[in-house]
Amino acid sequence: MTEPLKIAFLGLGVMGAPMAGHLARAGHQVTVWNRTPAKAEAWIANYAECNVARADSPTDAARGQQVVLTCVGNDQDLAEVALGEGGALAAMDRGALFVDHTTVSPAAARQVAQEAARLGVLALDAPVSGGQAGAENARLVTMCGGSAEAMERALPVFAAYAARVVHIGDAGAGQSAKAVNQICIAGVLAGVSEAMRLAQSQDLPMDKVLEAVSGGSGQSWQLENRWATMAAGEFDFGFAVDWMRKDLGIALATAHEAGLSLPITALIDQFYAAVQARGGGRQDTSALIRHLPDPA
Repeated sequence: MTEPLKIAFLGLGVMGAPMAGHLARAGHQVTVWNRTPAKAEAWIANYAECNVARADSPTDAARGQQVVLTCVGNDQDLAEVALGEGGALAAMDRGALFVDHTTVSPAAARQVAQEAARLGVLALDAPVSGGQAGAENARLVTMCGGSAEAMERALPVFAAYAARVVHIGDAGAGQSAKAVNQICIAGVLAGVSEAMRLAQSQDLPMDKVLEAVSGGSGQSWQLENRWATMAAGEFDFGFAVDWMRKDLGIALATAHEAGLSLPITALIDQFYAAVQARGGGRQDTSALIRHLPDPA
């Protein structure tokens, strides 16, 4: 077994809570912080048999830790917990490791990396893919930007919750790769949504269509894992539309900075905006189908 580490985990949402839990059950000493203290207290109660503690601030959580992990909401949230006098980086020892699992802009990741370097802290931007189920089942894919030294230090940590870890490149590269990932998800879901509406208009048995299509070149993770729930109109789970719109916004802005146009991604983003307008912001991304009229 890997030597137990002193780890702080900042952010206990649908992704962060199970990830921190895997670290605790792997034998690491885990100190958690969450903006809503009640969530941190509930997490502590769930892992009371482990070596866990709760801190009252990011700086308190980070002080004296070998590794600090963050999984918060967006660029602003990351800046608030990581940067400045009240941020985690300022409280960390030189040579410690900071890993951000939030999906943020590449520019935000580079800003954190620059501040970490100034303070003598190793840093990685390491957004994850796999959704809530991947976090709960320790099957996440982690795409990383940062130095080879930081990657080597992080691997024993990632072993607790990641099934695949890929070092993409320098600071910000992990976030750029995550933008690519989100474009792929949105594009596939747009296709699956239109395919389902066509199948429904022809009164086809949904289970038989899934059996046929998933056995050929039309197969995808979204098809196999979301077809049945989409057909049943079930969306109250998974990765929220609100977060997908945030991520697509990052992808579109990153493309704009590079002088690129992403017309299909921009169109799908507007479809998601329509789902939000219908009250579906907290529903799973497969709720994209709701922007299409139901032929039934």
